[in-house]
Amino acid sequence: MRRRQYVRALGLGGVASLAGCAEQTEEPAARRGSVTLATATTAYDSGLLPVLNRGYADRFGASVEAVVRGTGASLRTARDGDCDVVLVHARPLEDEFIAEGHGINRRRVMVNDFLLVGPPDDPAGAAGSDPLAAFRAIAETEATFLSRGDRSGTHIRELRIWDEAGLSPGGEWYRETGQGMGETLTTARQSGAYTLVDRGTFLAVGDDGVLARHVESGIDDPPPLLRNEYAVIPVNPARHDVAYARAMSYVGYLTGPGQSRIEEFRVDGERAFRPLARSPDPEFEQYVPSDWEG
Repeated sequence: MRRRQYVRALGLGGVASLAGCAEQTEEPAARRGSVTLATATTAYDSGLLPVLNRGYADRFGASVEAVVRGTGASLRTARDGDCDVVLVHARPLEDEFIAEGHGINRRRVMVNDFLLVGPPDDPAGAAGSDPLAAFRAIAETEATFLSRGDRSGTHIRELRIWDEAGLSPGGEWYRETGQGMGETLTTARQSGAYTLVDRGTFLAVGDDGVLARHVESGIDDPPPLLRNEYAVIPVNPARHDVAYARAMSYVGYLTGPGQSRIEEFRVDGERAFRPLARSPDPEFEQYVPSDWEG
């Protein structure tokens, strides 16, 4: 299926389109039309992605068609040539994607942390523990735990924590939702379950007192198991028919002007992400395609 047909076929539930300037044939190719972004649900559910995409559209005159699918599904979309660029947060899957030749020019964008949240009465006694001890406590008490189960960045990290804790979770207490982060968090609130969630989505969807933060580190210097790094990766134009010039302009925006928007973004007054691509001497020109005239 051709890429634009694929995007339309997803329907309103799967695509968030932000209007930019109208296409004009006399403009250089890098400034016309739209860029199709396949993205992790967490970047969208937090509310940050719409802010970034509006900023890109305002600055560069091209719209963003955001296919919100989770990291694993986003990378599959890119492998099929059905998007121009991905914004994802699962380094093992990213490295595999690049090694296979589907993506190039990975750039770090931002970081936050994962939280273990659950019922305020904490039936597993997980509060205040390190991630491994907290997961072991949940398994030992068979307290209800919701996994996304969807090969998303959050799911991949959850599996890593179980593995490092020496556990293979299963049984009635361990349930997979197969849903995005926002939906999984809503289910956890309704069922009184524990779940692993990124800070941005928790602040935007779940921080209302129904669930408590039992394990968290903060975004300034999270430990490896809780560190949640996001990267932007253009799809390789040598492998797929993509809008590479616009993809690189999007990379340039996220790692340049967009860094200030990431720093300023707040949910109820709390920082949700920390920018990673800032430099005292930015070199925006390193991202600019050869046919750019901006």
